[in-house]
Formats: sequence, C-alpha cells, structure tokens
Amino acid sequence: MSLITEAVRWLNGIVWGVPMLVLILGVGLYLTLGLRLLTVLKIPFAFAQLWRGRVARGPGQITPFGALMTALSATIGTGNIAGVATAIILGGPGAVFWMWMTALVGMATKYAEAVCAVRYRVKDERGRYVGGPMYYITNGLGAHWTWLAVCFAFFASIAGFGIGNMVQANSVADAIEAAFSVPHWLTGLVLVALVGTVLIGGIERIAAVADKLVPFMAIAYVGACLVVMVANADAIPTAFALIIEHAFSPAAASGGFAGAAVWAAMKFGVARGVFSNEAGLGSAPIAHAAAQTKGPVSQGLVAMLGTFIDTIVICSFTALAILTTGAWTSGDTGAELTTKAFDTALPNLGGYIVAVALSIFAFTTMLAWSYYCERALQYLFGIRVILPFRIVWSGAALVGATLKLSFVWLLADTLNALMAIPNLIGLALLSPVVFKITREFVATRGLSEDNPF
Repeated sequence: MSLITEAVRWLNGIVWGVPMLVLILGVGLYLTLGLRLLTVLKIPFAFAQLWRGRVARGPGQITPFGALMTALSATIGTGNIAGVATAIILGGPGAVFWMWMTALVGMATKYAEAVCAVRYRVKDERGRYVGGPMYYITNGLGAHWTWLAVCFAFFASIAGFGIGNMVQANSVADAIEAAFSVPHWLTGLVLVALVGTVLIGGIERIAAVADKLVPFMAIAYVGACLVVMVANADAIPTAFALIIEHAFSPAAASGGFAGAAVWAAMKFGVARGVFSNEAGLGSAPIAHAAAQTKGPVSQGLVAMLGTFIDTIVICSFTALAILTTGAWTSGDTGAELTTKAFDTALPNLGGYIVAVALSIFAFTTMLAWSYYCERALQYLFGIRVILPFRIVWSGAALVGATLKLSFVWLLADTLNALMAIPNLIGLALLSPVVFKITREFVATRGLSEDNPF
C-alpha cells in the first residue's frame, strides 16, 4: 500500500504542478480576453438574471437559480473553511490575492462551461436533459474525441466517491465528534439516511434542497465572519495590505507561521482557489445542463456567479476573519485555524460555528456530487446504472465517516486534476463556438436591463 501511496503522491505532484496551474490560468485568461472582459464587466447584469432565474425560462428540469444553487452546494464546502486557512498557512496572506485572480479568470471558464453544457446537452431515454464535459466534448468536437470524453467521465466517477462523498462524510464526522462528542458511526448512519432520502427524488429534489440550504448557510456563515471582522475592525486595512504586499514579496516567518515565498503564495492560492470554486474541473456544467433556460448565454452568465460567490465573497470573508484576528501566526492550520479566529470574537462558540458550517457545507456537497457522479456513470453505462449507484453512494457515506482517509484525500485530489485536463482541452478547442454564440447574442439582443433573456 505504501508503494501505491507514493506513486499517487508522485502523480499528484505532477498533475498539480506548474503545467496545471499554467493550463488553468491560461485557459481562463484566454477565455476572459476572448469574451472581451464580459464576465467581469457584466457581473451586476448577471445578478439581475439570477434573480429572474428563480422561475423556469425554457426546457429543462430545474430553474436557472436552482442549477446555480446545486453547483454552489458542491463548491461551498471544506475549501471555504479549511482550504482558505491551509492556503494562508502554506502560502502566506498573499495566497488570498492569487485566489482572487484565479476566481476572476475562472468566471470566464465557468461561463464557457455552462454555455457549452447547454449548447450540446441531449435528452436521455427518460426525456431528461443531460450534459457536461463528456457531452460537449463528444457532440462539439466529434466522435474522434470520444476518448477524451470517456477519460473525463471515468475520472469524475471515481473522484466523486472520494472528494464528493467519503472525504465530506469524514469531515462532518470529525467536526461533529469534536464539537458534540457524537461517535463517527452514528454520524455516518444519519448521513446515509439523509443522503438516500434526497437522492430518491433525483436532480429536482437535490435542487429543491440546495435552493433552501445554500442561501441560508452562505448568509449565516458570512454573518459570523462579519462579527469577527467588526470585533477587529481596526485590523481590516492591515489585512488587505498584507494580502497585496505578500502577493509580490516573500512573507517573513512570524510566531507559528514559517514564512512563504512568492511562488508558494501563487501556487497554493491558485490550487486552493480551484479546489474551492471548481472552475475548470468540469463538474458545475453537469448541473447547469439541466437548467430551464432559454439559451446558452443566459445560463453562462448565471453560472459564472458561482465562482464569484464562492471565492470573491465567501473565501474572502474566511481569509479576512483569519487575518484580522492574527490567528494566522498561531501555528494552527485547516479548520482549527478558522475555529481559533472565530473564538477570538465569539469565545467558546468558534468550534460550534465551524462544526455546524462544515457539516451543512459538506452535506450539500455530497448531494451535488452525487448528481455529477451519476451523470458521468450514465454516460459510460447508460441509465441502468442509476439505481445501483444511488444505493452505493448513500452507503459510502458510512464508510467515509468511520475510516481514516488520508489516501482517499490524496487520490481524490489527483483525480480532480485529471478531470480538469480533458475539460480544459475541450473548452480551449470549443472556444470559437463560445465566442461566436456570445457575439451573436450581444449583436441581436444586447446585454441590458431593457432586453432581458
């Protein structure tokens, strides 16, 4: 087993190395420029479309708002709490700046993913719309690229059981045991029951749960971060100064912080940013393909907000809570660091807040990733795999909650990168289609409040 672990660790170092970071940022920047900064300039307009997207506006299974909430339920999770803290500890405050940069170009990536997902989605044997990278690679690039689509579906189906299920269940069990002394096996059984109950209803029920839980948990968590920041309001300007300064200059060792080079800030900022918002991984477009939308551009504009909300908003609040309290020099890392930051403003409550937030975030992540995994397996094996998959997926939560998962974490992280490679290749090759569809829409209807779509 040790040989396998070392082999996966070696592969992880390659797939998350410089070429991957260049690929993610490069494709995102290329799409951003090719779209003439539309994804940055039209953020207010996109929020207006999100508000209108609470009702069906075309064929599909779930509303445009529901599709975004489903995608957000997968991205708002441990990365926003533990991931941000880890990025700061390994890369210094400057890592936050590179998370922001990753998000800004990632919005174009997420936009292109959703545009392609809706443009090339198909109806399955049940008459339901399905889509995502495996479909837009096959249908957009042609049958000779099917091997690339199969690679994506294969990597996604395995990665989902790790990062989207067992790792999340383990995080919930650890947090609940630490805060409330509930044994892991009991948490696992509760998760099996809750996840199984939701999955019976398919994407409609997943979206219905996400519609309610995601806005509530996001607002509540940001509110708790604001309490911490208000209690340390005088340190907010210093926190922003640290972020900007150390994005371009090394962060010196201080207290329990070992120091970090500029390269570390960039590397861990980009890696944790992608881990959190999933721009480029190809997961979110699977949800957006089911949206009841009039066309690809409208859903693309809604989809890009997922990256903005996840990283620019929620990750930023976590980072500012950590930096304004000075907890980042304590030597703690991960969720423990975020807990320490909350405890400074809310003594004895920090652990409970982080435990509850992690539990809700992780639960909704399990729901969304179940849909992603299901669609990937459906692409490979057909609809006959759906019922057995839902049973196995629900049961995997108990396994994840009761086992040590260091290897699963490593394998899932590696497979996430392997998912991104075929997806980013597909997006780069389909970019002329994305640019053409966008130009045609702007030319014929325009992007204004007087011409909603």
